[in-house]
Amino acid sequence: MNDVAVIGAGAWGTALAVQAARAGRTVALWARDSARAADMQARRRTPRLPGIVLADAITVVDRLPRAGVTLVAVPLQHMRGVAADLPGSGPLAVCAKGVETASLRLPLEVLADVLPNRAAAVLTGPNFAHEIAAGLPAAAVVAATAEPIRAEIIAAMASGGFRLYGNDDPIGAQIGGAAKNVVAIAAGVVVGAGLGENARAALVTRGLAEIARLAAALGGRAETVAGLSGLGDLLLTCTGTASRNFSLGLELGRGRDLADILAGRSDVTEGVATAPALVARAAASGVTLPIGAAVAAVMQGRLTVLEAVAALMGRPLRDE
Repeated sequence: MNDVAVIGAGAWGTALAVQAARAGRTVALWARDSARAADMQARRRTPRLPGIVLADAITVVDRLPRAGVTLVAVPLQHMRGVAADLPGSGPLAVCAKGVETASLRLPLEVLADVLPNRAAAVLTGPNFAHEIAAGLPAAAVVAATAEPIRAEIIAAMASGGFRLYGNDDPIGAQIGGAAKNVVAIAAGVVVGAGLGENARAALVTRGLAEIARLAAALGGRAETVAGLSGLGDLLLTCTGTASRNFSLGLELGRGRDLADILAGRSDVTEGVATAPALVARAAASGVTLPIGAAVAAVMQGRLTVLEAVAALMGRPLRDE
């Protein structure tokens, strides 16, 4: 049995496998496509992470592996089908962010549907895959209600350059990870449309307020959103040029069509599916997300960028 299994050999999954090996674990990295798995195993490299060499402790496989700790790093919209076939009984750490479009469920809720008796946590935070793979200093959160599960996952993944904090509010952590991608698209739109840094600062700040409001409504804690899984992730995604969500918003703000932007991408931009699903999930709980709704409307072609800005700026005045 491997110490750690990583399900998903995209950039993020591969970076997590590299980190687990750096932490001294033997790792099975699962790729859905057998040809890709064989190529990565033979060449010890992936084009998703240029310059990164896979350590000998990592074995790339095309059959779902059994391990002490399993990290699920496939995109959320595909996670349900993959998770249902996961072998073993050890703890899971879901490393995907977003809201499932069909069910409006958060990642741990999806896992609970298909693996109701499996202990699970969420690993989330301000982490670009290429920096984690390169071993640059970073921090993240492992959130679960049960402390032993948090401790086991942290022990499996932490190293001198990758600091992991436990958190007992998985709802707040998941909302922070999902909603920051939506706000990042909006931040990119602001920059792409030339609306200025004042506008970006205001948008990110009010976006954080939306995230905290929704987290509290769903049973999480607003203070969780002030930590790594909320504010930390938001800052990275709204300012880092490597952010897929920010860069997509940048192109939208410059007037490009969403379909054309997505056609030129091989990696998933999580905020595209998350925006309408997050707004719908919030509405079901009686929470309004003006920024989230504006992002969804722009992407769906119901509003232009300038119309969305006018709608946000024209909302009734009130105390902060």
